[in-house]
Amino acid sequence: MDKRDRLRQLPAVHELVNRCSGAGCPTHLLTAAARQVLERWRKKILENGIDPPAPGELAAETAALVRSRLSPSLRPVINATGVVLHTNLGRAPLSEAACQAVAAVAGGYCNLEIDLETGSRGERYSHVEELLCDLTGAQAALVVNNNAAAVFLALHVLARGREVVVGRGELVEIGGSFRVPEIMAQSGAILREVGTTNKTYPRDYERAIGPETALLLKVHPSNYRVVGFTREVSRQELVAIGRSYRIPVMEDAGSGVFFDLLEFREAGESLIGESLAAGVDLVTCSGDKLLGGPQAGIIVGRADLVQALKESPLLRVLRVDKMTLAALEATLRLYLEGKAEEAVPVLRMISLKNSEIERRAIFLKEMLSASLGEECKLEIMPGSSRVGGGSLPLAELPTTLLSLRPGKMTAASLAGRLRRGDPPVIVRIWEDRVIIDPRTLAPGEEEQLAAALKAALRGEPGTPAGEEKAGGESDWIPLS
Repeated sequence: MDKRDRLRQLPAVHELVNRCSGAGCPTHLLTAAARQVLERWRKKILENGIDPPAPGELAAETAALVRSRLSPSLRPVINATGVVLHTNLGRAPLSEAACQAVAAVAGGYCNLEIDLETGSRGERYSHVEELLCDLTGAQAALVVNNNAAAVFLALHVLARGREVVVGRGELVEIGGSFRVPEIMAQSGAILREVGTTNKTYPRDYERAIGPETALLLKVHPSNYRVVGFTREVSRQELVAIGRSYRIPVMEDAGSGVFFDLLEFREAGESLIGESLAAGVDLVTCSGDKLLGGPQAGIIVGRADLVQALKESPLLRVLRVDKMTLAALEATLRLYLEGKAEEAVPVLRMISLKNSEIERRAIFLKEMLSASLGEECKLEIMPGSSRVGGGSLPLAELPTTLLSLRPGKMTAASLAGRLRRGDPPVIVRIWEDRVIIDPRTLAPGEEEQLAAALKAALRGEPGTPAGEEKAGGESDWIPLS
């Protein structure tokens, strides 16, 4: 049979749609999918001279394609990597209180910009401003859609067309190609870098100050550190210089620490309130990292500086919606009530004792051992978790890992099956092993994970061994 005869065996589009009519899918989507499936098979026949599948198989392929298009693209996943603030997985999971607050305002109307007492127009930022001031000691506060926006807005309003002095060692690039110098340039501020990559002194700042100096800026190094022969200007030294020359000092604090992580003090994290107490005039940070709230950029500091930002027309471009404010307010209230360490998932996961993680790893192993038999070799082993998200890059979080060495496929193939499962599971890969870190499993996810592993090892869903390639943040695994 030649290629033309094989092509004639393919059904017409309407015939394929009619075969799928009982699948409950919209006709226009079935038609588009049928055309796509038939075109794919025409190409295979012309290139490889293969026989087409039976019409029933083509109909099943068409219906499956439509179902995939009707399924949500943004889906919950199980994070088994041990990376607490995994950027690719949405960073901080919200607390139950924050989720409830979002649900309460998302499905209806709310008092976003109305004063219920007077009936007059209110300010959306009022729902969180007092809480932020109470928690940090700031005079005023503002929230925008992320920390990059917070830095951009402050530089644009306070230093556009003028100079901002910053240490050369703090001109970092973090995830997503966010570069401090480029943000400064886009804001209209003029960068004046001082010192060297590894050493900057107070005199370097003082020599750079002139009539056009608008701000002194300190930037959190995120996931970058210079170690060894180093010297940086502390915020106290920078504040002293700023007061001497009557120039505001601004700090991009990065992750946003509102709970005293005592064991990580040496890793360079301090409370936002400590920056303000040291005299920093304006501090920006993220809401979705160590704070454990929604994606947001938090700005706290002097009332006159925050008011200037509020009056900028640019604020409307960067403003947050009711769901972000609801989640942030609920998260901040947990801090105010002293419940954050237990109720905020990020803090709970970071603070987990290795004894508890080991218990969960053993529980998983026992669940899997009873049903997998010889399909997979299971082993408990020591390791380290990451905080992630550019936070605490030098911090070691001792953990206990569950290692799986599949017998009939590569670790990469098993990881691919898990990733495409329902629910998707994201794991690490190390030395042809799939690695599970229970630190980042939500309570109750052990059973779901065990079921997903069983299904993946038995080919539901599956891909031939060798089709998956490892790569990315989820593959990281330093052993202790």
